[in-house]
Amino acid sequence: MAISNRKSFLLSCATSLAFLATACAAAPAGGEGAVQSAAWPPLGQVEDASDFDPAGLDALAAAMQGFVDDGHVIGMQTLLVKDGETVQYGQYGVRHVANDEPVQPGTMYRIYSMTKPITGVALMQLYEDGAFELDDPITKYIPGFEDLQVLAGTNDDGTPKLEPLERPATMRELMSHTAGFAYGLGGNDYANEQFREQEVLRSPDLETLIDKVSGIPLLYQPGKTWYYSVAVDIQGYLVEKLSGMPFGEYLDANVFTPLNMDDTGFYVPEEEYDRLADLMAYYEPAGGFVPSRSEGTQFRQSTIPFESGGGGLVSTIDDYARFCQMLLNGGTLSGNRVIDAETIALMTTDQLPEGAGTGFDGTQRDPNAGEPHKFGLDFGLITDPVAMKSPAGQGTFYWGGAAGTWFWIDPENDLFFIGMIQRFGALPGEQADFRGESMRLIYEALEE
Repeated sequence: MAISNRKSFLLSCATSLAFLATACAAAPAGGEGAVQSAAWPPLGQVEDASDFDPAGLDALAAAMQGFVDDGHVIGMQTLLVKDGETVQYGQYGVRHVANDEPVQPGTMYRIYSMTKPITGVALMQLYEDGAFELDDPITKYIPGFEDLQVLAGTNDDGTPKLEPLERPATMRELMSHTAGFAYGLGGNDYANEQFREQEVLRSPDLETLIDKVSGIPLLYQPGKTWYYSVAVDIQGYLVEKLSGMPFGEYLDANVFTPLNMDDTGFYVPEEEYDRLADLMAYYEPAGGFVPSRSEGTQFRQSTIPFESGGGGLVSTIDDYARFCQMLLNGGTLSGNRVIDAETIALMTTDQLPEGAGTGFDGTQRDPNAGEPHKFGLDFGLITDPVAMKSPAGQGTFYWGGAAGTWFWIDPENDLFFIGMIQRFGALPGEQADFRGESMRLIYEALEE
C-alpha cells in the first residue's frame, strides 16, 4: 500500500540546525536515501566490515556469547550496520528451552518499549499532515483531560493532597514525557498506585485506557520534569483519533508496509507462534531463568490486551533494522518516504526543560552514568558524549524494551546496533550491561 504524500513544513526557530544537518547528512548522495530491497539486511552475510578492527568484532561476538554461556539469557541476536551495510550479525543460544530450537533469522521478539519510537514516527506523520501543532494543548484532542488534577503530597489521614492543573500539557510535552503522567510500573505514590489498582495497562481498548487515565491525578505540573509515563499509549490513541483509523491499521499502512516490516504487529498468528522466542523470567527457587507463565493461552505477544503504542509490538531484528535504517537515511527506505528528514531532526532534538534529563535508557538505570541524557520526541538522546560518559557519536538516539531489547542509532558515524533478548528480572548481583558492553566494544573496534 503506497504511503500518502507528506506536506512539507518549516521547522520552528527552536529546532537545532545542527541536528537537521546531522539527519540530512545521513542520507546518501541524491537526497532520497538508500534503496534497500525487501530482503535487506542480509542476515548471516557480512557486506563490509572494513571500518572495524576484526579482533574488536571478535571480542564483541565473544562478549555476547558470554551472556548466554553465563546464564544471563537463553538466546540473543545482534546486528551492527554501518553505511547501510551489514558489519556483523550474531545469533547465540536458543529461542525455545523445551526443544533447544536455536535463535535464527525470523525469530520474533516482544519489543515492548521499542514500540515507542514507532508510535512517535506515526504521530509525527500526522503532524506533517497538519493534524496538530506541537504546542497545542492535549485537551484540544482529549477533552476528558481538562479536569485532571496534580498530586501535591499526602494528607494526614493518608488521602492524596491534590492541586489544580496550572495549564494543560502540550503535545510536545506528551511526546517528551514531561506532561506529568504516571505509568504504574514503579513508584509508591497515589498516582502510580492508581495505575496499578485500576489496571490501566490491562485496559481492553484505548478508549478505556483514556477514560481511566482521565481520573488519575498527574504526578507533576506539565513541563516541570521528565518522568517515564503512559504518554506513548496516549499517543497511540491520538493516532487513531487524528487519522480516523484503528491504530494497528494505521501503523500497517503507513509504517510497516512501506518499510517491508512484514513480521511486525500487535499479534502473532497461531501458525507463526513457533517463531516467537520464549519470554524468560528469573525464578529464585530454580536459581535462574525459566519460561514466563504470565502469558495467556491466546496467541498474542504479551499480557497487553490492547494495541499499546507504549509497548505492544512484536518484531524481528531485520524488521527493526529497516526502521532504524529509514531513520538514518533521513526518512526513506525501499523507495518509500515514511517521514521527512526535518521531522527526524525535530524528534532527535532535546525537548526537555532546562536542567532536566534522564538516567533511564529504556531498559535500566545506570548508576555509573555521567550527566543525565536528554530526550527528544520519543527518543533518548546523547547530546554530549564526554559529559554523558558515552563512546557513541554526538546526536545518537536510542531506546530499549522491558524484556531487555535495545538499540541505538548514531548519525555521526552512520551506524546502528540492535540487540534482541527476552527476559524479565536478573540474576542475583549480576552486572550484565548488554547495551553498555556492546556499545563499548563497538566503538573500541571502530577505526578512525
